[in-house]
Amino acid sequence: MTDITTAPIADQITARLTQALAPTHLDVINESAMHRGHLGDDGTGESHFRVVIVSPVFAGQSRVARQRMVNHALADLLSERIHALAISAKAPEE
Repeated sequence: MTDITTAPIADQITARLTQALAPTHLDVINESAMHRGHLGDDGTGESHFRVVIVSPVFAGQSRVARQRMVNHALADLLSERIHALAISAKAPEE
């Protein structure tokens, strides 16, 4: 079993969003290499991510509400480890 506190950030994002939002589709894309040397690049190669998530819990929710759900599931990572997170959150029928 992987220790969630020491697993690579992408694995932690996947685990937390899977547990919190039960997605039917989830892509976690590490875009850190595109930001190498920029503000927020901490040199770990795990500072900038894009999430594409489809979940039934997003049905009837606004774009802002969906992003808040994702941000809530990743709150401590966003405050301590992730510099930037792009989110595409949709309900299954979209």
